Amino acid sequence: MKQFILTLLFAAATLCAPAQLLYKISGNGLSSPSYIVGTYHLAPASFVDSIPGIRQAMADCQQVYGELMMEEMFGPDSLAMMQQAMMLPDGMTLDSLLTADEMGRLNNYMKSLLGIDMTNPMIGQQMKKMTPTALSTTLTMLSFMKKSGGFDMQNQFDGYFQKEAARQGKGIGGLETMAFQVKTLLMGTKLERQKEQLMCLVDNAAFMDEMTEGIVRAFFAQDIDAIQKAMDAKLNNSCDSRPEEENTLIYDRNADWVTKMPALMAGKPTLFAVGAAHLPGERGVLHLLRQAGYTVEGVGK
Repeated sequence: MKQFILTLLFAAATLCAPAQLLYKISGNGLSSPSYIVGTYHLAPASFVDSIPGIRQAMADCQQVYGELMMEEMFGPDSLAMMQQAMMLPDGMTLDSLLTADEMGRLNNYMKSLLGIDMTNPMIGQQMKKMTPTALSTTLTMLSFMKKSGGFDMQNQFDGYFQKEAARQGKGIGGLETMAFQVKTLLMGTKLERQKEQLMCLVDNAAFMDEMTEGIVRAFFAQDIDAIQKAMDAKLNNSCDSRPEEENTLIYDRNADWVTKMPALMAGKPTLFAVGAAHLPGERGVLHLLRQAGYTVEGVGK
């Protein structure tokens, strides 16, 4: 789940900022400002009209950079790479990794969510071969879709910006590669820990649903502080993210992006569209940019 909606422990650097998702980056030798907008991949593209100033920011910028190039994400090579990373090693299945009791609890969870479980031959043939991380991500998506009525994979909010930039003949790019994201988000955790995290989702369904719903409400309210509070919720046990996991998923990536952004902004005014969870905190992108000498201001409502 946390790979999918991005986990972090936010610090207090932006707790007094007004609720907003769009920020202007200026100063430090930039001839023209750039912008950064926080995204959520399950939000619809139509949400763009709810963000004050975003269309002007798009007009002012000559290129758009996301976490990765969305075209690359949907290319055949990337899809094959992702599919391979989501599968257990040959000869291994979930029921060989989980105990009989754990499989029973997983089936009960799936039955309540989907009305069907691994005992169904068609479901078992597909899902028993998935890694615990891939299955956790899939079940989290299905839970969201069940509660929200679904979403259009081809018209996501975070993909809108690159599509619109391409339509306008502007440059597009990614701060990371698909290979890096697959390795980090799908292959960066040992199987035993993946199994533990899957069972955390299964055994704490109400807590996980509440966290997801809180994040969704906060995002649509454009309230980064509320996103922080929702993501800060803890069970105070082994289900909570470990510091090294937070570093891998969030903080190390934030630091890497901020080493790449200056050259991009100096070359052309750029709109960066990245997950909203990456923005706030002492180790968030906004604060790191300020530490690097830039002026970072919220675009007011």
